[in-house]
Amino acid sequence: MINKSETEKKVAEFLLQIKAIKLQPNKPFTWASGIKSPIYCDNRVTLSHPSIRTYIRQQLSALVQEEFGSVGLIAGVATAGIPQGVLVAQELGLPFAYVRSKPKEHGTGSLIEGEVFAGQRVVVVEDLISTGKSSLQAVSALREAGCDVAGLVAIFSYGLDSATENFKSAKCRFSTLSNYEALIEYASENSYINNDDLELLRKWRNNPNEWGNSLEKTT
Repeated sequence: MINKSETEKKVAEFLLQIKAIKLQPNKPFTWASGIKSPIYCDNRVTLSHPSIRTYIRQQLSALVQEEFGSVGLIAGVATAGIPQGVLVAQELGLPFAYVRSKPKEHGTGSLIEGEVFAGQRVVVVEDLISTGKSSLQAVSALREAGCDVAGLVAIFSYGLDSATENFKSAKCRFSTLSNYEALIEYASENSYINNDDLELLRKWRNNPNEWGNSLEKTT
């Protein structure tokens, strides 16, 4: 059985250690959506570290089993969810497929790559949840193909209210190994950030859009 608190801290430790997550509250990143953010996460970096990759594979696989029970297929979300999904499918001895961000522009025009069947019970694997929109597009594609989507697992979530609302609206359960609150708590306790940084990071989590607007007003 997964020790949730221990796993949250361990994954946070790993992501900070290998700089898969970078914290820059005073020099924020700009996401593709335009949101100004004090955090940047690229969990693909974990793939370059065998011991960390193994830990995440094992924990994601255990999470699938604990949260969703018997499953017939693991589906990854292109692109960063594909390698994590393959690792989980291999660990659990299950078939694997993945969902493209848009249909293939040649050949069959497929959106889903791999064999899926109507009625098949599927868990979707993602590397990261921000607003959840791209993840839920994959869930929708699988449902349209007739699959029974049990839910979704991911390595990390920013913990945004918009993501919770989006998953609720889509009637899709999700669970992650670690999250924003656990990460900044670990970062503070282990001197990755100071108290002022911690306050800025918490303000962003509470209202990302307003946080970015307030920065623009002071520059």
